[in-house]
Parts: sequence; structure tokens; C-alpha cells
Amino acid sequence: MAEDLTTSQRERQNILNNRYALAKAEAYLALGGIEYQGERVFTKQQVVALFEISDSTVEKYLAQHEDELKRNGYVLLRGNKLKTFKGLPDVSVINYGTKISVLGLFSFRAVLNLAMLLTESEKARAIRSRILDIVLDVVAERSGGHTKFINQRDQDYLPAAYQEFSYRQVFTDALRDCLSMGNMKYSIYTDKIYKAIFRENAQQYRQILKLADKDNPRDTMYAEVLRTIASFESGLAGHMRQFVEEQGRKLTPRELDAMITKAEASPFMKPILDDARSRMASRDLCFRDALHHALESYVQTVPEADFERFLGETSRTLEERLSDPETLAVFKRLKDR
Repeated sequence: MAEDLTTSQRERQNILNNRYALAKAEAYLALGGIEYQGERVFTKQQVVALFEISDSTVEKYLAQHEDELKRNGYVLLRGNKLKTFKGLPDVSVINYGTKISVLGLFSFRAVLNLAMLLTESEKARAIRSRILDIVLDVVAERSGGHTKFINQRDQDYLPAAYQEFSYRQVFTDALRDCLSMGNMKYSIYTDKIYKAIFRENAQQYRQILKLADKDNPRDTMYAEVLRTIASFESGLAGHMRQFVEEQGRKLTPRELDAMITKAEASPFMKPILDDARSRMASRDLCFRDALHHALESYVQTVPEADFERFLGETSRTLEERLSDPETLAVFKRLKDR
């Protein structure tokens, strides 16, 4: 992880959104708690004992991080819900006092959340260290140890890759026919499109993801990024051919550069570019521990749906997808368009 869990809400939430890591952590850490409505919960008394802290310390963190802790499973029981909870066999040994009218409960997820926040507890520090190891183990295990190609586990990857390959040919054909420049133009303008979309050239991207010379950068890109590249290249190809038709001559490199700059600044492209940048920066930091410095301002919390998408039961290796009749049917539909 790139940042201290005690100071980075984004890093904390990335862990707490990973239900596979939480399940393994719950089994491994065995923190105790009480079975309630199908999950392990903890009273404030139990949390105080677990972390060896004071009641006032718990209250301080609840006041400072109330929204975050509630979002991750801290609840207040009142009325009939409190009565039902107090009637559980495991709860009868806990002394709340007879007049208690409200009781705070921490889910296991909320207890981990608190462990990532607490700076006063050695036990919390030990849990933070172990949960980071568990997250790395789970990602490696569920991705088959190949996070470099974790993007390919997404069911949308193959259709997006096929689409991008098709539009790539449209763009290179337009470079061949419409740009007055030698054969270096293909690699030069690939870099310029990368710079326009995610602010890195191919070599910088390779270094950040630690790709081997034989690795194709586009094989490691997420479906949304590939679609953005396809849209950008397709649009440029259309504008290049329109220019040649109207002007009766090929573009100069300076004119194509201006065309790329205009496309990047287009309000029509802004939402698409922002989305691609955010997904690349956020997912690569979370899943690959790779920071795109030029996109650091775009890093966000990775949603729970992305953990399902790349680590869940519906995620599969590229080899598995290529042997799937449904995937082959998708390719046939794309080919026949």
C-alpha cells in the first residue's frame, strides 16, 4: 500500500471493499465477537478489551470518523432490536446496566476499520500489519499470481480488446494515408495518444508496471481504457481523412498535433478521459501497487464491484474465456458488424 492506513481513508476503504480479504481476515484473526443476524459483531466493551484502550478513546474515534465507521457497519441498536440483541445467550454475560436504551455495535468490518484508525493501540497496529499481508495474499491467490494481467480477468476485456484492435487499424491506415511523415509516425503518434489519454508515453507506462520487453502495454490495460483509446483513435482518423478531403493534401505533424490537443480538450471527451484516468490510476495502485504519478490526482477508492470484477467468481483467466462458447459468440457478432 502506498500510504499509512491511519491517515488514508482511500487506502482503508480499498481494503474494506475487498470482501475476499475480509473473509480471510475474519477466519485468520479470530477476534471473537457475538453471532448476530448472520455476522460477527462487537460491543464497545469488547472493542475496548480487544484493543486495550479506554472507553473515551473509542468515543473519540466515533466522533471523528462517525460517517466512515457507520458506512462500514457500526450501528446503534434501540427499541425492539436492542431487546432482541440483549436476549441472545452470548450477550447475557455482558453487563450493560438495566436502563440502557441505546447500544453501539461494531461489525467485523467496522472493527477492522477502527483498527486501521487507532494510533494508541499496539494490538491495532499488529492487525493493520497482518491485514496488509492478507490483502496481498488474497489478490495474488485469486489472480493466479499474475496481477500484471489482472485486467484480463474482466468479462468486458476481450470485447474491448477486439474493438480497440479494429479501430487501431483504422487509425494506422489514416496515418499511412493522411500524414506526411516517415514510418516513425506510428510509434510517435501511439505515444502522443497515450500522453493525451493517460499522460504517459509507452516507455513510462512500461516502467510503472514493470513490463518486460516482450509485453504489449495494451494487453495490460482495462476495458474502459481500451475503449477510450479506440474512441480517440477512431475520432482522429475521421478528422484526418476529412482534412485531406477538404484540403487536397496530407496533414503535417504540427497540424496533427494540434488536432490531438483539440481532441483532448474537447468537452465531449472530458468525461471519457477522466473516467479512464481514474480507473487506471485507482485500480493499478490497488491491485498492482503501481502509482501513475501523472494521474495521482485521479486516484479514488476502488468500489466493491471492482473486487468482484477482477477477483470474484465471475472473473476468469484469458485462457478460460477464450474457450467459452459465449465469448466466441460475442467475437462473431463483432466481426459480422
